[in-house]
Formats: sequence, C-alpha cells, structure tokens
Amino acid sequence: MSVQLYARDVGIGTPLVLLHAFPLSSAMWLDQRAGLAARCRVITPDLRGFGGSPLGAGEPSVDAMADDVAATLRGLGVTRAVVGGASMGGYVAMALCRRRPDLVRGLVLAGTRASADSDAARERRLRQAERLDRDGTVQVLLDEVLPHLVGPTTLRQRPLVYGRVRGLVQSAPPHAAAWAQRAMAARGPAFGTLRELGVPALVMVGAEDALTTEDEARAMADALPDAELLVVPKAGHLCAVEQPEPFNQAVAEFTAALARTAR
Repeated sequence: MSVQLYARDVGIGTPLVLLHAFPLSSAMWLDQRAGLAARCRVITPDLRGFGGSPLGAGEPSVDAMADDVAATLRGLGVTRAVVGGASMGGYVAMALCRRRPDLVRGLVLAGTRASADSDAARERRLRQAERLDRDGTVQVLLDEVLPHLVGPTTLRQRPLVYGRVRGLVQSAPPHAAAWAQRAMAARGPAFGTLRELGVPALVMVGAEDALTTEDEARAMADALPDAELLVVPKAGHLCAVEQPEPFNQAVAEFTAALARTAR
C-alpha cells in the first residue's frame, strides 16, 4: 500500500521530479530547487521513511517506492513529468518507468546503475540492514557508506559540502535505512525497461564516482533508445551535490529541449 510522501514543490513550468540518493533525503536537492525553480516546477519528495515521509508497512521493495511517487504525483495533479534519480533514486525512477511509463516525459539518471546487485553487494546491504535494526543508529552507514559518497576533489576542496552530506547521513532514520537497503538488495536488473523507454534520457556520472563507474553509466546510455551521457568532472557519487552548476545546467537544457518538442 502506497504512503503519501512529503514533497517540496517549487517553481512553475515543466514538472521535474528529483528522487534522492541513499541514505539522504530531499534536502540533498537544495541547490537544484534554488537553481532550477526559475525554469521548471521542481518536485523533490522524501522517499518512504526518510525526511518527512512515513515508512509505512509492507515488504521492502523499490517497486513500492515507485508506487509512492506515482501516488504523490497524482495528489499534486501532475500527469507527466521529467523524472530524475540519484543512486537509489535512480532505481526508483527506473521502476517508475516500468510500472507507470505514462507518467514519464523524460528520464535523468545520475550516479546509478541498471544492473542488479552482485552477490557481494547484496550481502553487504543485508548485513548493514541487520546492524541498522539491531543498533538503532546509523554508525554502520557513517563507517561504510559515507566515505564513498563524495569524490576526492570534494574532500580536498569543498569540506563544507562533505560536512553537509555527513549531516544528512547522520539524520537518516535507522529502520528506514534498513528497509531501503533490503529493497535495493531485492531489485532486479532494469536494462529491459531502459530498452523499451519511449522518451529521451540524460545519464550522468561523476568522474570520481567510486560506487558507479563510467562503464556502468555508458551501459545504461547504450541501452536507452535516445540518451545523452555526461561525465561530471571533479564529482564523485553525488554529482548534483558536489557540482551543482554543471548538473543544473545539463538538466535545465534537457528539460527545455523536451518542452520545445512538446509544443
């Protein structure tokens, strides 16, 4: 059963839905709400259990998270949107493309992958989920996830950005993070969904991303019928947070091009 997500909704024009990374919240999109609201309607939900959204009940599932987004868009009166996702948000965006392609006007994928987890990655997620539930703290995420979220350039040159990301990780509710890890561990590959996508897509990856490689981004772009690939310099896994200016510029141009073709 879907939960009603808390969502920030700013700006006017083409709806742009941005789905956040794990284990953050829609607060990661601060620079996007500020930088893109003059050019489109920016909707940034907190996925279930994070930020202002309830966790709800039900088996952990990326599909359930996608259904939450669909229900939230319906509640906002949005019938079609450009849907973007970072990391976990990308998995949810691809699930939405499979379950509700009618809602998707264009797709933006950043720092994510279309393959399922390897056995080792799945086991790591499930082990972390067990610790999150057992300990009732996010220490395991601070120890094992946070070090990989930003690139070395950010660590050296933008300590305030790293501090902000650390604060977002510290704010994650442990049981929601455990639920999300189990949902991501259970997901299947999404290449079939991408091959059938009937709308344009923009794939982005940080040049210093230690979690998703440029090869994985290229594999998604190659699977998509109409896609552009952009490698963001001096950015790690969270390119939208680490290098918001090039990220915003690329998304603004992509969204504007879609608006022009719709006329």
